[in-house]
Amino acid sequence: MYGKFNFENRRAVRKYSNEAISDEKIQEVIAAFQTTPCGMHQANVMNLVVVKDEGLRNKIEEVTNNSCYNAPVLFLINTKKDSEFGERDASVAAENIMLEATDLDLGSVYIMGGAARLNDFNDLQQELGIDPAFQTTVIVAVGKSAVEPEKEDRSKRYQVTIY
Repeated sequence: MYGKFNFENRRAVRKYSNEAISDEKIQEVIAAFQTTPCGMHQANVMNLVVVKDEGLRNKIEEVTNNSCYNAPVLFLINTKKDSEFGERDASVAAENIMLEATDLDLGSVYIMGGAARLNDFNDLQQELGIDPAFQTTVIVAVGKSAVEPEKEDRSKRYQVTIY
């Protein structure tokens, strides 16, 4: 069952506790990923690699200049290199992951720069089981926040025009 998706509570978290995330919570986040809409019903242009293993996470941190903030779980959203919709689908999938994480009282952050750097390391991509026809488009770092995320009024963050 999916949570209440309280959009206002989602915050980017860049400092995580060492607390492990239960397999049950990881499965709930994966279920949220699985509900992601995809362009033209092309579900075969995106996949997910979940990295819990500390050794692999450390390798990812090293090659991405510590862009994953030592989170205990990394969700690597990979898209087919020649996909027309892959990058957009990956962003929607990341939002699903982050909202579910919020409902599970976990923090998360959307990482694009680190994902791009990860693609430069073919050996690590292969070790992660990522098909060479795919690239890592987004990494979502997830874990228990080590600090209380700052609350801010986002009600007028962007310009909105209504006709």
